[in-house]
Amino acid sequence: MEQVNRIAEQAEETRLLRDNMSKVKNIIMVMSGKGGVGKSTVAVNLALGLAKMGKSTGILDIDIHGPNVPKMLGVDDQQLFSSDEKRIIPLESSPNLKVVSLALAGYEPERPIIWRGPIKMNVIKQFLKDVEWGELDYLVIDTPPGTGDEPLSICQLLPDMAGTIIVTTPQEVANLDAMKSVSFARELKVPIIGIIENMSGFVCPNCGSVSDIFGKGGGKAIAERFKENFLGELPLDPRIMQGGDSGRGFISDSEGPAGQAMTAIIEKIIARVDTKSA
Repeated sequence: MEQVNRIAEQAEETRLLRDNMSKVKNIIMVMSGKGGVGKSTVAVNLALGLAKMGKSTGILDIDIHGPNVPKMLGVDDQQLFSSDEKRIIPLESSPNLKVVSLALAGYEPERPIIWRGPIKMNVIKQFLKDVEWGELDYLVIDTPPGTGDEPLSICQLLPDMAGTIIVTTPQEVANLDAMKSVSFARELKVPIIGIIENMSGFVCPNCGSVSDIFGKGGGKAIAERFKENFLGELPLDPRIMQGGDSGRGFISDSEGPAGQAMTAIIEKIIARVDTKSA
């Protein structure tokens, strides 16, 4: 009897979660095969860019052990609140953009979070079931690097998401791990919206010349090998770091090469997602 009750509770929890997330038109998971490729930077600027284009957007940070999204949005000194119905109210970081992260729930930056998979799964479920996202055009989900508990949980809980974006760099070691992300998405039958190559050439802030410090073409080569969509390249530009540290994102620099490249990538993403959902 106890097992029957547990199964019934899980079924009801899943129903409530799916019902809550049904108000979001398009859910996009941003992932990478390894750390240090700028995945969170891409996720944040994707969300900022969508909001800037008038799309009602949310960003969910499920990088439990390194929740940096609020810092990159300049709201890391704020806290989430709950409603009278014990629902979590997302923080409005800017017009058209809502954010939820463990970093907004009493997180202490200097202290590590030492949790096993089941606890992380429960936190992710709560973010999906109990957050009052409301009507959204897009929800961007920033996952930790790799193909572990967090991206697996999202794929299992949200089987109808619009798809995933895989971030890599030109380096071979990054591309080896990015290929694992492609295989992961395919095995779990998650549509791959496309691949982004970050840190693709250093833009000199003085003369504007581009040097391929980490090589070039790795992301495009993966896309061609697996016959997936290549969304574009983002340069290694000091303004990307400045935008993240200042909490305004590099997409705000519409005249810079990084901002222009990201805008072009977002336009491709919108076109691809809207075509699939039509």
